[in-house]
Amino acid sequence: MDRSNATAQGDAAVTDIHARCCVVGGGPAGIMLGLLLARAGVQVVVLEKHADFLRDFRGDTIHPSTLEVMHELGFLDELLTRPHQEIRALSGQVGDDLLAIADFTHLPTRCGFVALMPQWDFLNFLVEKARAYPTFRLEMEAEAQDLIEEGGRIVGVRARGRRGVFEVRADLTVGADGRRSVVRARAGLPLIDLDAPMDVLWMRISRREDDPVPTFGHIEPGRILVMLNRKEYWQCAYVIAKGSAEAMRRKEISTFRDEVARLSPFLRDRVGELRTWEDVSLLTVSVDRLAKWSRAGLLCIGDAAHAMSPIGGVGINLAIQDAVATANLLGKRLLEGAPTPRELDAVRARREFPTRATQGLQIAIQNRIIRRVLGGTKALKAPWALKLLGRSPRLQRIPARVVGLGFRPEHVKAAPV
Repeated sequence: MDRSNATAQGDAAVTDIHARCCVVGGGPAGIMLGLLLARAGVQVVVLEKHADFLRDFRGDTIHPSTLEVMHELGFLDELLTRPHQEIRALSGQVGDDLLAIADFTHLPTRCGFVALMPQWDFLNFLVEKARAYPTFRLEMEAEAQDLIEEGGRIVGVRARGRRGVFEVRADLTVGADGRRSVVRARAGLPLIDLDAPMDVLWMRISRREDDPVPTFGHIEPGRILVMLNRKEYWQCAYVIAKGSAEAMRRKEISTFRDEVARLSPFLRDRVGELRTWEDVSLLTVSVDRLAKWSRAGLLCIGDAAHAMSPIGGVGINLAIQDAVATANLLGKRLLEGAPTPRELDAVRARREFPTRATQGLQIAIQNRIIRRVLGGTKALKAPWALKLLGRSPRLQRIPARVVGLGFRPEHVKAAPV
């Protein structure tokens, strides 16, 4: 990579970077795209604004579609030597009804399970693999601040790093910087807000070996609790009505602890671990998508292009599928020069159907189930469709396929010779 053209910021000299592709955002979409492009021989630099990947309550579910990508890259066996848990089936409790929902063991993939792995471990693993390619470069503590535009075309990014402001000049700039994307905002791409009736409070509560195996989700009038077994602790998601977090936080934390204990009584002797509201993290849920994912010299993927609801935990996996599709469609082109606007729009054309289909399903669940539950006070009964699903192992393969593989799983192209 060309690292010429030093610029000055205060007393520090910062070297500008020239690459074929600049990826803004070191999340699953950004790191995976950087890895795949470097594998194809493309000079790529990834900018990550934090010093590390250690953030609590990022999505930790690696679905069978992503595990299949790891197999196609030849990394699966090594990945699965890292600490993880495996979810082979999902179940839920609606009122007094216990229901089986999804069975992943019948999926036509190498892995018939969802792997739970801290996202920082997964990202560090991908970075290890990417650094084996000489054309990959990762800049940590490098925060994109603005786009560089010349002649109506985006030609790079202006960023602030540890030693001051620097520029990355690139044939293609990719915004993979999440649902609050700086790239998307600076590019002025129009956003379609699809609404979400809920937010989520995340927390950790310690787990014991003799704990019962709870259902994946527990739904009662006005309350929803989801619990994930993370071996040493339970990762718990308490679903609340949109915008109600501030009112809840004005109450004593003991009130919230009691609510959690009512939904999972075996935790009653441990909810005291939630000492203050500082032990509870708020995820503000958004469901949206860009009407247009690209403009000359720029493309958005992952949450920057389409923020997903946490329903099904599919956001990470759609983001990775975006990265695979982008590398498949643009990797060879980037070896020669800048993709045309039409070539950039091919990524949207490829990924828009699975995005719309997934969001449509999430919105239907939000409106028909979650909105009613959060606003209800009457005793709940499972709808007949869920009861039928719970009695039919064969039908449970359908939601498993939708959650585990999605509507259009992508496959990695063979490595160039």
